[in-house]
This record gives sequence, C-alpha cells and structure tokens, in this order.
Amino acid sequence: MAKQPKDSKTAQTATESKQGKSGSQQPGRFKQIGMVARVVHKQSPRSIPTAVGIALAVLVLSIVGGFLTGWWLYWITLGVPIAFLAGFVYFSRVAQKTQYAMLDGQLGAGMAILDNLRGDWTVESGVSANRQMDVVHRAVGRPGIVLVGEGDPNRLKGLLATEKKRVSRVAHSAPIYDLQVGNGSGQVPVSRLQRHLMKLPRNLKKGEVGELRNRLNAMPASMQMPKGPMPKGAKMPKGPKPQKN
Repeated sequence: MAKQPKDSKTAQTATESKQGKSGSQQPGRFKQIGMVARVVHKQSPRSIPTAVGIALAVLVLSIVGGFLTGWWLYWITLGVPIAFLAGFVYFSRVAQKTQYAMLDGQLGAGMAILDNLRGDWTVESGVSANRQMDVVHRAVGRPGIVLVGEGDPNRLKGLLATEKKRVSRVAHSAPIYDLQVGNGSGQVPVSRLQRHLMKLPRNLKKGEVGELRNRLNAMPASMQMPKGPMPKGAKMPKGPKPQKN
C-alpha cells in the first residue's frame, strides 16, 4: 500500500486507535471480508457459487488422484490448500473488477487506486486543483514522479503542465510522468491505472527516491483540495481583490 505523509498528531491518534483496537483486530478482518462478499454478491450473484464450485472441482480431482494412485494422504493434503487457493484467487479477481466498476467515473477514483499501490510509493493527494474540482495527485517511487489528473481533459492539460513545471525545479534528473484517469482518448482507465504505473521503468535507486521526496516536501505548497468529502453547494474560496490606486 502506498505511504501517506502524516503529521505528529495524526500519527499519535493512529497509534492510540491501534492500541485500543488490538484485541479486536481479527474480528474486524472477518467483518471486512463479509462486507466485500456481500458487495460482490450483489453486483455479481454467480461469483461466490462459481468460486465454491472451482474449489470443489479441485478437491474432487485430488480425491480422484488419490484413488488412482493409492496415495490418499498425499493427494488430500495437497488438494485441500490448492482448492481453497483456486477459489480465493477467482473471488479476488471478481472483487477487484467489481471495485473498478464501482469507481469508474467517480471523482477520486484515481486516488483510491493510488492508495493501494504496491511497493515503495509515496502518494500526495490533491497537490493541485482548480475551482471546477479538477485535481492532480502526485506519486513518487522508483520510476520518478508521476502526476495523475482527474477531471475535465481540457482543463487538466493546463493543470498538469503547471504542476509539472513546478516540480521540475527540484526533480533534477528524475523523470516526470503525467497522465489522466478516464475512458477517453489518451487517458488511462481506472482498471488499468495500477498496472500502468507498475510497468513504468525503475529509473531511480532507493536512496535517490528518498532525496527526491525530501526536495519535493521542501517545496511551498500549491492550492490543494480540502481533506474529506466536499459538502453540497460548497464553493472554492476566492482570492483577495486587487486594491485600486
């Protein structure tokens, strides 16, 4: 999962919350799995029966193998975990497709994918935005700097170009990639965003990535999106009016 910068207060709150819930961590996981299963079943009613069917089919094959060879213990011991794994892998893929389908077209879908990036990634949400709620996120990892835009394609061009120019002042030789999330021409669909980022070449060493993050963190902040959901009817704050001489 991608790393998110935290201040001391947030880190302290997270630590206290973790300590307070340490005894109920395992039930929470089972509850989460149950919630995912209900959502997946609602969107694709045949997915769970199919996953169970795949697991049973693998188990039956192991029983047949044991019957033909006479090595019952070997085949059953091998077949049970493989059967469970086969069913779970199928269910996981269906759950992922369901997640992508639910996120597609939603503002913030790209950030939801960035939050679950694998590897040594650091993600900053809403490093740049405008009054029309177009937003640019920044991910930093071994490939370099990746700017991910969400919103209107035409407005995002200028927003991405401005942010790219801003970070280029401290990027030095680090590559800077920019892309837009969406289903239009030249955009990256939500379902392919994680795969697209993971295929980028590893241009930097781990030490160089750390130095790059420090330089980016030292930059003055640009206009950012407010944290949390935007209330209905909320307007972006206006800048000060120019004074007349």
